[in-house]
Amino acid sequence: MLLLAATLSLAAGSAAAQSLPDLMKQMIAAWNTPTEPFKVIDNIYYVGTNGLASYLITTPQGHILIDTVMPESTAQIEASIGKLGFKVADIKVILNTHAHIDHTGGLAQIKQETGAQMVAGAKDVPLLEGGFYPGREEERHLGFPPVKVDRAVHEGDTVTLGGVTLTAHETPGHSPGCTSWTTDVKDGGATRSLIFFCSATVALNQLVGRPTYPGIVDDYRKTYAWAKTAHPDILLAPHPEMYDMAGKRAKIAEGAPNPFVNPGEFNTYLDKLETQFNEGLAKQTAALQSGK
Repeated sequence: MLLLAATLSLAAGSAAAQSLPDLMKQMIAAWNTPTEPFKVIDNIYYVGTNGLASYLITTPQGHILIDTVMPESTAQIEASIGKLGFKVADIKVILNTHAHIDHTGGLAQIKQETGAQMVAGAKDVPLLEGGFYPGREEERHLGFPPVKVDRAVHEGDTVTLGGVTLTAHETPGHSPGCTSWTTDVKDGGATRSLIFFCSATVALNQLVGRPTYPGIVDDYRKTYAWAKTAHPDILLAPHPEMYDMAGKRAKIAEGAPNPFVNPGEFNTYLDKLETQFNEGLAKQTAALQSGK
C-alpha cells in the first residue's frame, strides 16, 4: 500500500492540482479498509483501520485515544474498541499527533460522544479548530470536522491518567504543531520506551517559494536533530506502514519476544526520512529556480 507521503509528494511535484481529489479517492479506499483490533504491548491496543492507525491506551481510571482516522471510518474505531472489551464512553483523553484529515476525521465526533479532553500541539490548534490543511484552506477535500482543543501542549508537557504518563515532544514540519508522544510500557519483566511518532515526511507541503507555513524548513531540521537524541525501543506511528505493523503483527505468538520491540528502528527510519527531505527540498528549489 502506498503511503500518503509518497502519493501527495507526487501530486505536489508532478501532477496537476485538479488531480489531487482523484489521488485522494484512491488513498481513501485503502485507508478505510477494515482490520481487526489487537494488543500491541502492555495496555496499548491498535484500533485503527488497515491503512490508518489509531491507538487505545487503557487504564483503571479511563482510557486515552491517540488519533482517529477518516471521518467516515470513525465507527470502525468505536467497533474495534468494543471488540476488545472496552467502552468508548470510558475514553477520558484524546491526543492528536497532527492536524491532517486522515488522523483527525473522528476527533469531533468522539469528543462529543465521550466528553473527553482534547489535547494537541499548540501550533496545530488553529488547524484543528478550523478543520483545514495549512496553506490549502480552500481545498475542501483536505478539510475535516473542526474540533475544540481543550489543552494545547508544548515540548516536555505531560498527560497523565490512571498511572500512565505520556510526554509531548515538538516534532514540527509535517504540520506546524506536529507532536510525538513518548511513554514506558511493560514487556514481561522489562520496561520498554515507546514513541508514538507524529511524522516527518514532506507529503503535500511546499518548502520553498510560498511555503506551507513560515519556517517550515527549519522546523523539519529541528525534528531530525531531535530524532538523533531519541532512542525508543518501540516505534508506533499514524500510518501502519511506517513501522511494518502488518509484518510484526503476523509474528505475535504466545511465549515469543514481542515483535514490536525493535531498538534502533526509529533512528534508522528517521535517517531515511531526512535523506528524502533533503532530496525533496533540492527538487523544489530547482523547480523554483527554473520557473516550473
